[in-house]
Amino acid sequence: MADSEYFVHPKAICDSSNIGTGTRIWAFSNIQERAVIGADCNICDHCFVEHDVTIGDRVTVKNGVSLWTGVTIEDDVFIGPNAVFTNDIKPRSKVFHDQPDRTLIRLGATIGANAVIIAGHTVGRFAFIGAGAVLTKDAPDFTLWLGNPARIAGYVCACAERLDGDAVERGDVVTCSCGRKYRLENKVVIKLPDGG
Repeated sequence: MADSEYFVHPKAICDSSNIGTGTRIWAFSNIQERAVIGADCNICDHCFVEHDVTIGDRVTVKNGVSLWTGVTIEDDVFIGPNAVFTNDIKPRSKVFHDQPDRTLIRLGATIGANAVIIAGHTVGRFAFIGAGAVLTKDAPDFTLWLGNPARIAGYVCACAERLDGDAVERGDVVTCSCGRKYRLENKVVIKLPDGG
């Protein structure tokens, strides 16, 4: 892909040629050779993206975030400043494992500032991990997680508004102020089709 299709700040290092159109990589960031970054992303100052990380389209990675091998970010994800991702749940100095522990951040999820995502977990579609939370388990779709260790604290719409948790847990159809509708089915929050 031609350099003119994306922007790399002169004080950034970008060794990958797998960068999507319209993406911006800002100062003092380091993108390693086999990293893949989609279109229209914003990789802010002082970020590190290691070999074999995959980032989808329209992802925002705020200042001071390191993404290590084993992390996959789907489209439309927001990662707040200084969020921390791990990729080894049994780290020791100079001990290298054959495979990193895998972490998946699904479509539209939000990772708040200074949140910690422990390796080996999935953050579901449009889930919201609050600032400073330490996530030690999978976060299902449309759930809100707060605290250390993070615990489910409610439910959120794709627009990021908080849903009526009591109504969700009763199994009611819950309508967000934006008009989207949700219901709990088999312990999983699902977005109903438009008009549903």
